[in-house]
Amino acid sequence: MNNPRLGIPLMIATTFVFAMQDGLSRYLAAEYNVVTVVMIRYWFFALFVIALSAARKGGIRRVARTSQPLLQILRGVLLVAEIGVTVLSFVLMGLIGTHAIFTAYPLIIAALSGPVLGERVGWRRWLAICVGFTGILIILRPGFAVFSPAALIPLFAAFLFAVYGLLTRYVARKDSAETSFFYTGVAGAVAVTLIGPFFWDPMQGNDWWIMGTLALSGAFGHFLLIKTYEVAEASTVQPFAYFQLVFVSFIGLLVFNETLDAWTVGGAALIVGAGLFTFWRERQT
Repeated sequence: MNNPRLGIPLMIATTFVFAMQDGLSRYLAAEYNVVTVVMIRYWFFALFVIALSAARKGGIRRVARTSQPLLQILRGVLLVAEIGVTVLSFVLMGLIGTHAIFTAYPLIIAALSGPVLGERVGWRRWLAICVGFTGILIILRPGFAVFSPAALIPLFAAFLFAVYGLLTRYVARKDSAETSFFYTGVAGAVAVTLIGPFFWDPMQGNDWWIMGTLALSGAFGHFLLIKTYEVAEASTVQPFAYFQLVFVSFIGLLVFNETLDAWTVGGAALIVGAGLFTFWRERQT
């Protein structure tokens, strides 16, 4: 099934929900320990994944069956680590700066798809990768007084997410999407719970309502994403995932009084343009 008229609005709605989730994460992580925020968020995510898997034909036992459990667990651990690093970056770099750099992850995937997956990366895609990383340098401005080492944190998060994406492609050769989704939630929740109690930071008063909203928005966002891919092909809707950068920019400006300078806009435009070209080239092969 490929219904762009339904799939595209669903993807845009998904990016809006994820942008709201990022805003809530930024607020909570500024008040409490990042590990605590991510751990509670993942508890709800794991419950959502388990409930969804239990409702499938064959239940959890069938969904969790895999011939590559170590890779699936590694995927889950990588994603929860990436989320923790990204939320930390929200506090240090802000929503706008973080997402402007994080949008480079498709280019990192393209660059690593050759050595990791054995895929062919032609000169056009390598040119797009170089253009995208030029955009990163424009945002970071290394060698200038405005450069901050904290700006490397979202780049590290993008790298973690790219490796997670590559492993997701790799395990998809043998496992279904629902199996990968199960391990994403459960393995990540177990991993963060192993270290979370050492960083526990009790929440106060109404912040529990914000935490609950964050958890529900995470589950709702993933539900929307699942529905998006059910009604439309990934190649049709994926370019619209960049709307998240637009939404988080508005949230950063209006709610957190962040700034948006010409360097960030110019660099982000290069990164997004290069990412869209790379995606288009993948569709041609």
